[in-house]
Amino acid sequence: MTAVAFGLLCLLLVGPVPERLSRAQWPMRAPRAAMTLWQAVALAAILSAFSAGIAIAANLVRPGADGAPTASLPTDISRLGWPAWLMSVGALAATAVIAARLAITTIRVGVRTRARRAAHRQLVDLLASADEPPVGDGHPLRDRHIRRLAVEQPLAYCLPGRHRRVVVTSGALARLSDDELRAVLAHEHAHLRARHDLVLEAFLALQAAFPRFVRSKSALGSVQLLAEALADDQAVRTTSPTTLARALVTVSDSTAPAGALAVGGSTTLTRITRLAAPNSTRVALVAYGAAAALIIVPTLAVAIPWLGELSRLLDR
Repeated sequence: MTAVAFGLLCLLLVGPVPERLSRAQWPMRAPRAAMTLWQAVALAAILSAFSAGIAIAANLVRPGADGAPTASLPTDISRLGWPAWLMSVGALAATAVIAARLAITTIRVGVRTRARRAAHRQLVDLLASADEPPVGDGHPLRDRHIRRLAVEQPLAYCLPGRHRRVVVTSGALARLSDDELRAVLAHEHAHLRARHDLVLEAFLALQAAFPRFVRSKSALGSVQLLAEALADDQAVRTTSPTTLARALVTVSDSTAPAGALAVGGSTTLTRITRLAAPNSTRVALVAYGAAAALIIVPTLAVAIPWLGELSRLLDR
């Protein structure tokens, strides 16, 4: 029953729960808490999958006469019956496959993203305008990580990582006031400081690890929107909601290359709308409580029985 409970919880956390959460309106009123809840849902799904596998393994491996764990194929089949034994072995194999896919996908996404990011960074450094006039102290562009590209389209995006870059085109500089430029740069620097790229990589890997027929298709998009909302909140602290809204309209057609995070995009209207409403502390507290429960309850459900069994073995 423990394995069944954890299996059902895992299926809920990778399918119906993310779909329901992605359609909710309240996350935009508490983006930091909502981001925490999303991460708790993802971590709880992984813990539940592994917990189901552990519970199944414990059912297949029973203590022998001397108290040591033993496993015997004929004994297990006789005790469980062929249908239950085949289901247990199949579920255990599925858990192992998911664990392997998660590890492989995480490595693959990380390597591929960093390779694309490094190639684009080299291209940006090569094409950056070297003949631009220097700027004085206090100017928004006075930062060694900023690169200016001679492109008419108003674009602004950042390349996270060890050798980070913030890219701004001449089209954006021509259309943005100094305050609006500060808002855009504050938005991109917020992405870099918080390492939102790592959160998005984790959700991309998790999405690829689970089979398509059970995983949510909306989780990654919802987390991307929350990352933009969090960066917007940092930009508002630097300037004002009105200034940021004007800047977002100017660079709304910005599209980020692979591995980058752009200030504009298809969610611009949604983000501008939320700037008019303050964040809700009450909603945030409820979300933090739900996130804590999602992590604590499955962990304790697994830890307590195993700690009891460990204590019994140590007392022998």
